[in-house]
Amino acid sequence: MKQYDTGDLRNLAVVGHGAAGKTTLVEAMLALVKEINRMGTIETGTTVSDYHPGEKERQISIHSTPLHVEWDQKKFNIIDAPGYSDFIGESISSLAVVDMAVVLIHAVNGIEVGTESMWNNATELGIPKVLVVNGLDREHTKFDNILNEAKERFGKNVFPMQLPVNAGPNFNRIIDVLRRELITYKNDGSGGYSEEGLPENLVSDVDSLHAELIEYVAESDDSLLEKYFEQGNLSEEEMRSGIHHAIQNQVFIPMFCISAEKNIGVARLCDFIAKYGASPDDRKTVKAINSKEDEIDVSLDGKDTVIQIFKTMAESHIGELSLFRVYSGTVKTGDDLYNTNRNSSERMGQLFILNGKNRTQIDRVTAGDIGAVVKLKDTHTGNTLCSGDRVKMPKLNLPNSNIHAAISSTTKGDEEKLAIGLSTLHEEDPTFIYRVDSEIRQTIISGQGELHLQVSTERLRRRFNLSIELTKPKIPYRETINNNAESKYRHKKQSGGAGQFAEVWMRIEPKQRGEGVEFTNSLVGQNIDRGFIPSVEKGVSTACVNGVIAGCRVVDVKIDFYDGKMHPVDSKDIAFQTAGKNAFIDAFKNATPCLLEPMINIEVKVPEEYMGDIMGDISGKRGKILGVDSDGSFQLIKAQVPQAELYNYATTIRSLTGGRGIHAEEFSHYEKMPRDAQQKVIVSKQKQEN
Repeated sequence: MKQYDTGDLRNLAVVGHGAAGKTTLVEAMLALVKEINRMGTIETGTTVSDYHPGEKERQISIHSTPLHVEWDQKKFNIIDAPGYSDFIGESISSLAVVDMAVVLIHAVNGIEVGTESMWNNATELGIPKVLVVNGLDREHTKFDNILNEAKERFGKNVFPMQLPVNAGPNFNRIIDVLRRELITYKNDGSGGYSEEGLPENLVSDVDSLHAELIEYVAESDDSLLEKYFEQGNLSEEEMRSGIHHAIQNQVFIPMFCISAEKNIGVARLCDFIAKYGASPDDRKTVKAINSKEDEIDVSLDGKDTVIQIFKTMAESHIGELSLFRVYSGTVKTGDDLYNTNRNSSERMGQLFILNGKNRTQIDRVTAGDIGAVVKLKDTHTGNTLCSGDRVKMPKLNLPNSNIHAAISSTTKGDEEKLAIGLSTLHEEDPTFIYRVDSEIRQTIISGQGELHLQVSTERLRRRFNLSIELTKPKIPYRETINNNAESKYRHKKQSGGAGQFAEVWMRIEPKQRGEGVEFTNSLVGQNIDRGFIPSVEKGVSTACVNGVIAGCRVVDVKIDFYDGKMHPVDSKDIAFQTAGKNAFIDAFKNATPCLLEPMINIEVKVPEEYMGDIMGDISGKRGKILGVDSDGSFQLIKAQVPQAELYNYATTIRSLTGGRGIHAEEFSHYEKMPRDAQQKVIVSKQKQEN
């Protein structure tokens, strides 16, 4: 493939809700440029993009897949991004390295939660967006409704560049508003079409839209606006320049009509992207952080090389591939670059451009372009490599994980291999989180949904030859007290020679929530050698860690060691540890102990028709509704729910909303448990011990 100037590059991510047709659209693009002989299908597992075993099995996109086509003397770097919220990290990472987003909307289902999520992410990243309504060959399509909803959701400047003429099973005709013509597509899947003038009955409406388009274009540039007022029209070249500028500034949001499955409308969409779409030249600089943690600009025209790894994938036969974008300079095979995140040097190996699993070797990647490199020794997703000044590209704002499971190896001795595997997966996918929780003595993995965890554990089994088990995580309950109490405990042991003796007098009282455990002493006189105070404190600390009534960590208690007795010979460290521990346990049991449970703030976003089901479910989980906000056609429900009730809640949401709801979780605080729930935990703990 020839080298393209930055102005001739089109870096775009195809995003949207799951099952909107993103992979099929990319397949149609590849077919149009004869990169493939015929379009594959999701059902048969023959698409270029969804080539991983898990994707073929589940018939959904799991990974973001880089592809490329050459169209109208332009190179399109396309990233086919997953639509399901389980894999939102892949989608956000893709959006972060492109210059425009092609946002697909299902012609029947309309604007869904995933559609809006991708729109918002693209907006936050500051990249222009194009809306594409796909599936207009289906029954019960609703283009007019979608257009109105898009104006409501995304702004009144959403503008239909095309109108479907005969939406439905026989769909093959589109009105081009820009060129004021009727386009009729062939029904053979080739993407071919013919053009003709508008039917008389449509001329007036289309002319009105065309005039509106010209106004949008004129408003994007003061000089164009002035010329428009003087002449009442704009030349073709002025229109082209104006549309390009208007899209960069999102003065208007173009909307297109297609059927990706039948390859209808795709060619004209590609034409538009080639002529008017964003290029790296439209964003000459990007923000980065230098070695002094100051924000700086990295320029396309800079002499130093700066690249960022946005995805790491393990490929059979060749090992790891690191996908990257070049923000400055040129990358060549054999270049030595510095990883500013890992403080290590890297030598660039073989370079590739990709179409799914198909690789084409190249010798360089220039500024603005996207490529892949094989076998970097110590570089991971999100890392920055550079040749000059030490700079870091900013970290991505990825969502918090909302589903958790405990993981363990079923094969003794594989613990280290499991730890390596978990670390590798996290490096490849930052939304896959793991931690070793010493409090509940489990390794906890977290992700964006049940499917995300399933896919991640399948990769662990396959790549690292591990036998693993997922279980429900233990809840980190806490123990505390409601009242004051005292105890006096004597530890006396005589076994042959030296004996043990210690007597500890102790007071305890509750503290405010979150104040922790405080150990004090108010000893007076000579009854106790002060050297035994640390021994008593150690015994108390052991009891606090192990718990008293349910084996959970003790919190928010003040302990005062105020008196006791000792023996000149038999009193020693271990005796006072034992006495201190048991004195605390006795006092704790007499102080009306209780359990605290972690409370989680949740935010559920659902279409309005599902609000009642979600609120009812939250109430059934001992949750408290904190508020409900209207967000267009969606409802945002804020609530507080015990952590114990939220196991696999992401799956519950999907089930209740037909996959159209999403939620986020965040720890809030600890709260006293209801007596009946508390008793169940205590009984369960006692059964485990027995």
